[in-house]
Amino acid sequence: MRAKKVRSRKEGPEKERPTKALQHTLSRIRRILPRGRTNALILILSLVAVVLYSVLVPIHTTAYGSPVAVTMALALAAVVAPLVSVRHPNLAIILFTASAVLIPLMISRAAAPSAPWPWSVPMLLAFAVVVAAITFRHGWRPGLVQFGLGSAAGVTAAIMLPSIPSGNSLIVTTSVIGGVYLVAVLLAGRLRLGDELTRERAHTAQEQSRRVLVEERSRIARDLHDIVAHSMSLIQVQASTARYRVEGLSPAAIAEFDDIAGTARTALVEMRRLLGVLRTEDQAAELAPQQGLDDIPALVETVRRAGADVELAQRGDAKASDISQTVQISAFRIVQEALSNAVRHAPGAPVRVSLVRDPDAVRIEVRNGAGTAPSSTGAGHGLRGMRERVALLGGSLETGPDDSGGWTVNAVLPYDRGPDGSEEDG
Repeated sequence: MRAKKVRSRKEGPEKERPTKALQHTLSRIRRILPRGRTNALILILSLVAVVLYSVLVPIHTTAYGSPVAVTMALALAAVVAPLVSVRHPNLAIILFTASAVLIPLMISRAAAPSAPWPWSVPMLLAFAVVVAAITFRHGWRPGLVQFGLGSAAGVTAAIMLPSIPSGNSLIVTTSVIGGVYLVAVLLAGRLRLGDELTRERAHTAQEQSRRVLVEERSRIARDLHDIVAHSMSLIQVQASTARYRVEGLSPAAIAEFDDIAGTARTALVEMRRLLGVLRTEDQAAELAPQQGLDDIPALVETVRRAGADVELAQRGDAKASDISQTVQISAFRIVQEALSNAVRHAPGAPVRVSLVRDPDAVRIEVRNGAGTAPSSTGAGHGLRGMRERVALLGGSLETGPDDSGGWTVNAVLPYDRGPDGSEEDG
């Protein structure tokens, strides 16, 4: 039993070697092969041209008695026409039609009675290939033109060489090439439909991305306006009540405070109008206070109750009351979006949230491991929203995979820097 086990263990790597060698060979072939449909078509047509030319010239020079030099030139035009059709369909039609008319005229009179058909089999294959290539690449109309002119060239050859029995051969040739043309039309139509669907999906994804980005910017703007409106309300209240709270104010000071209150009141009215424009019809005014740094533990607990393995670590001495509301809202939104992405794209993976309140900035790190279940797809709109918020504060954001196969989000939100990185005036 032990000997059998040892033998089976030795056979395992030996069985794996051919598989690994095959995978390595296939990967090298993929690297060598051209990328893109056009490059692949050029490669295929080049190989077909070499094969057809190497067969067509010997057949016509021996079986048909055609002159070698002229046959080589005409055969080259015939087999190169499919390759030329990739970029220049009209030139390809001219090349093949001219060669299709002239090649039968090169048949010697001695070989004419025994010739099965003015075109050899390689020439017929070249006809099928050029019709298929033009139709596949440029649509049914140019393909139909080549099919019609090629068939007319065959009829012309049959009329000019009455000594060759060509009636049945002409019918068979026309039928076969017609079938090739129809198949090429169907294939080209299917590919074009697939390309249109792909472009439509890309356009839809782009529009969705733009819409989500606009919505995120609007939400950021609403958050900022809510903060400014709240501050303006405080200014208006303080200025209006200054005469009652502060003793000994001169009439000039009272008038100054009244002007400040009036200006704040006017600005507050304009701010509320802007908020009405920024909010959509189905959005009610947010009466609850905006979330901040102190609300992140509750957010983590909510995600944890949903079944996710989330841990939160907080450090730093900076108080939330000393940090601007804009920074706090942005920090909350970034953690919220990072947790949402982790749960969506790496379900079942542990998530670690680190929140550091340094004297000069809030530092956020959200790290999740590799998921244990299939993840849902997404277009990365949340990351764009993060970048918008970080750029607004003049901070930095780094996102990407880590060595463990998970994903890490690192954000730094400075307290007193604007989007250009300059110090804001107090």
